[in-house]
Amino acid sequence: MSTVSGTSSTSSTTEETTTHKTSLDQTDFMTILLAQLKYQDPNNPMDDTEMAAQLVQYSNLEALNNINDGVQTLVDASSNESILAGVNYIGKSIKSSGYNLTKEDGTVSTLYYSLGEAVTNVTANVYDTDGDLIRTESLGSKAIGDYSYVWDGLDTDGNEMTDGTYGIIVRAENSEGETVLVQSQISGKVSGVKTSDGTVYLELADGRTVELANVTEVLETATTSTTD
Repeated sequence: MSTVSGTSSTSSTTEETTTHKTSLDQTDFMTILLAQLKYQDPNNPMDDTEMAAQLVQYSNLEALNNINDGVQTLVDASSNESILAGVNYIGKSIKSSGYNLTKEDGTVSTLYYSLGEAVTNVTANVYDTDGDLIRTESLGSKAIGDYSYVWDGLDTDGNEMTDGTYGIIVRAENSEGETVLVQSQISGKVSGVKTSDGTVYLELADGRTVELANVTEVLETATTSTTD
């Protein structure tokens, strides 16, 4: 009695994904040009003028690619340098242009502003995160100079506001009675650095962010306690 034994084999099929190019690079250009030379009709060879024109096109293509690579290298290097520059601010207090304050654990950050002309009816308007005006404080008349303002953390009715970030806009009237917006600066301690769309930002310890390019001064953060 004979026994027939069978063997089974398992085959697997590996799917390969083909990536198609949507544009030609330098290698593709040279491949096409060499193919034209290789398969040209001996009785009707490629015209020297046409070949020269194609070589010029290739040369221009290569030059443009090199320029693009060089520009990208400069952009990357500049971005890296900006990030490294931002790292130097970590742990330090800075002053930057801005229009927001923070209130945290009974302490409110300081707003700074400068006046290039004498003004009257200076007012500080504080807004909540919904954009609602919660406090207007009159600061009187001011001469040319640098000033600082610290909100006491209260609303118009004298209620203590919760911790968080608040917007603030300083308005005044010039000598002609026209209302002007006063350029203000904020202060805070830097806790980190990040980039977004090529722009470097400093992250402040209280959650706010400022552009590195807007930093005007490194200083000790001035604050006031609302419990005093």
